Amino acid sequence: MVLGKSTLSRIMAGIVKPNSGDVIINGINVKDKRKDFVLRKSIGIIFQNPENQIVFNTVYDDIAFGLKNIGTFENEKDRIREALIQVGMDKYIKADTNELSLGQKQRVAIAGVLAMNPKIILFDEPTTMLDTEGKAAIHEILKNLHLQGYTIVYITNSIDEILMAEKVLIMQNGEFVHSFKIEEILQNAEKLNEYNIELPLLVRVWLKLKEKNVNIDLSDLLN
Repeated sequence: MVLGKSTLSRIMAGIVKPNSGDVIINGINVKDKRKDFVLRKSIGIIFQNPENQIVFNTVYDDIAFGLKNIGTFENEKDRIREALIQVGMDKYIKADTNELSLGQKQRVAIAGVLAMNPKIILFDEPTTMLDTEGKAAIHEILKNLHLQGYTIVYITNSIDEILMAEKVLIMQNGEFVHSFKIEEILQNAEKLNEYNIELPLLVRVWLKLKEKNVNIDLSDLLN
């Protein structure tokens, strides 16, 4: 098995079993098939292409299917409506999923995970296929989920998206090669360059402004 970012996320979610070693999520070894059901209730995953995650023709039925898969039948309507409110899609509860934009489908996919009330949510490059407006909507949802106390693991190839994180981990050739807290990004500029990763645009602009004696507190921009 070649370990890449997406493969790692699938291992963490219990979708793929590791060939060796152990991955422990909330005290659960993902290799233990007897714990698959418990694992799926505690960790959710959002894929790059929302069309791979939506299987029913209406928004309501699609989210309800996920709840039934984990044996949750109580307060179904309330859970679905609340999840859709969290992603700004409550007006589409009866909508045909085939008529939604990719960005809307991605928000429905997120609502489907939220309805199952996991403690951890994995996002595997969720904005790759979206336009600027769709990306902004997903970013806003992520910020709100973080404020609500969800643990977010976000996988991305977009350097600008790391500014949303508290901690950044760099993966190369199947291994984690470096990590740092986002407020330490300037101290890690050389290390990023070592791995052929440029600084986010916002940080590069900040450095140019600083060269011209325009002083802005970088920490304000990272919040």
